[in-house]
Amino acid sequence: MSSGKAPDITDRLTAVLSAPVEALGLDLEAVELSKAGKRSVLRIAVDKDGGVDMDDIAEATKAVSEVVDDSPLLGGNPFTLEVTSPGVDRPLTLPRHWRRNVTRLVKVALHEGEPVEGRILAADDAGATLEVDGDRTTIAYDAVSKAKIQIEFKREG
Repeated sequence: MSSGKAPDITDRLTAVLSAPVEALGLDLEAVELSKAGKRSVLRIAVDKDGGVDMDDIAEATKAVSEVVDDSPLLGGNPFTLEVTSPGVDRPLTLPRHWRRNVTRLVKVALHEGEPVEGRILAADDAGATLEVDGDRTTIAYDAVSKAKIQIEFKREG
C-alpha cells in the first residue's frame, strides 16, 4: 500500500536516469535539481571503478540530456545540465564508495564509540579494513554513522 506521498522530482529523475547511465558502465551517484533564476540546474554525479574520465562524462551528458529532453519531468522548462564525478567530500555510504577509495585516509563516525581516522586497506560488501595508528581495524558498515575521505595535500609514501 502506498504511503500517499508522491515521489519528489529528484526521485523520479533518478528512476528514469539510472538505466541509461548504468548502460554506459557508470553508477548514478547523485541527482540534484535546483532553481537558478528562470532556469533549473540539473546536477548529475556519475562514477565507476577506477574513476571517470572526460569521455565518460561526455557520454553520460549525452545520454542524460536525451532522456531529460524526451521526458515530461521538467515540464519543458529550460534547464542547465551539469554532469560530474562525485567530489572528494561526498560521504562514503555504499560498499563501492569504500572500495573506490582504498589507500585513502578516512574519518569515520561510529554509532557507538569514538570517531576513527585511518587509511582504507580493503573493503568488501560487509565492511572495511583500516590502518589506524599502525594497527588493522575492521569496521562493519552498519556500525558507521558517517564516513568522509580526508584531503591530504602531502601524502606520505
